[in-house]
Amino acid sequence: MSDDFKELIDLASERLGGAVIYANDDFFAPKENLLKEGEPVFIEGKYTERGKWMDGWESRRRRTPGFDWCLIRLGLPGRVRGLVVDTSFFRGNYPESCSVEACALAGTPDIEQLAGDAVEWKELLPVSPLRGDSKNLFEVPWSERCTHLRLKIYPDGGVARLRVHGKVAPDWPRLLGEGGLVDLAAAENGGLVVATSDEFFGRRNNLIMPGRGLDMGDGWETKRRRGPGFDWAVLRLGAPGTLRRVEVDTNHFKGNFPESFSLELCRADGATTAAALSSLDWREVIPRTRLQAHTRHFYDLRPGDAPEATHARFNIYPDGGVSRLRLFGTISPEGVAGL
Repeated sequence: MSDDFKELIDLASERLGGAVIYANDDFFAPKENLLKEGEPVFIEGKYTERGKWMDGWESRRRRTPGFDWCLIRLGLPGRVRGLVVDTSFFRGNYPESCSVEACALAGTPDIEQLAGDAVEWKELLPVSPLRGDSKNLFEVPWSERCTHLRLKIYPDGGVARLRVHGKVAPDWPRLLGEGGLVDLAAAENGGLVVATSDEFFGRRNNLIMPGRGLDMGDGWETKRRRGPGFDWAVLRLGAPGTLRRVEVDTNHFKGNFPESFSLELCRADGATTAAALSSLDWREVIPRTRLQAHTRHFYDLRPGDAPEATHARFNIYPDGGVSRLRLFGTISPEGVAGL
C-alpha cells in the first residue's frame, strides 16, 4: 500500500480547527486525545482514578453487543484520500476493527443535529481489521467533499491518534464573495507544498499553516548545507491566480534563518512530480533578497510583475528555517470558472 497520501494535509488537525465533538464513551481516556498534534507517548506506572493513563481515546470494556463511536468535525472540509488509525501503546486493549463514515453539512451543526436521523452518513471506510500498537494505514479514494466524520470501533478499546489526509475543498463562493486578496498558498485555501529539497528539522507544510509559528519546530527547516547550492520548496496554489503581495515570516528562527530568498512562479497544468516541475519555465518575480531573523517581511508586486501562476518555487540561501510563507493574490477568471 502506498502511503503517499500522508504528504497531504491532515484535514482533522487541531491546528486547523479539527475537534472530536462527541464520544459515546471515553471512560479511560478522553476523546480529545484522538486529534492531538504530537505523537502518542506512554508513561510507565502512571495511573488515574479510572485506570492506566493512556495517550488516546479509550472506552470501557463493552458487556453488551454493539460498538463505540465518536463524531469528528474536520478542521478543513475536503476530499479524503487516506486515514491513519494509530493504536500506538494499545496492545491488549485496542479495537478489533473500525469503520469510518462521512457527511457534508453547511454551517456548524451541533451534536444533536449530527446524531439525528436527518444526516446522510456515507461509508468512507468499511469495517476493517486493526493491529495493536501500530499505525494502521487505509487508502481511501473518496471523491466527495466532507465536513464531518463518524469513527466506529468494534467492539470497544483505545485508539491513540486519527489522521485524515486529503485535499482541501475550500468554500470558494464565500471567499470570492468577500472580495480583496486571497492567500493562494494557504492550506485552508487548498494550497500544498508538493516538493522540497530537504525538510530534516521542520515539515514543509508548516509553511502554509494558519497563524504565526508557535515555536522553532512549527516551521520549515532544512539541515545545515555543507556544499554549494541552496534549498527550495515548490507550492501548488489553491487556485490559479496572480500574486500581489508576499510575506516571508522567520518567526523564532534567530541563529538559523536563511541569509536570503527568491521567489519564482510558473504555470504548471498537469505537472505533478518534482522532475516535471523542475523542467518548467519558471519566472523570477522576487530576486535574491536578504532576510532578517525573527521578522515578518512584506513585498508588494505591481501589476505586470507576476504572471498568472499555478505553482511557486520558494528558494532559500543557503539553508535554514522559515516559519510561514503567504502568497496573496487574485484568482484568475479561468480559476473562478473552474472552482
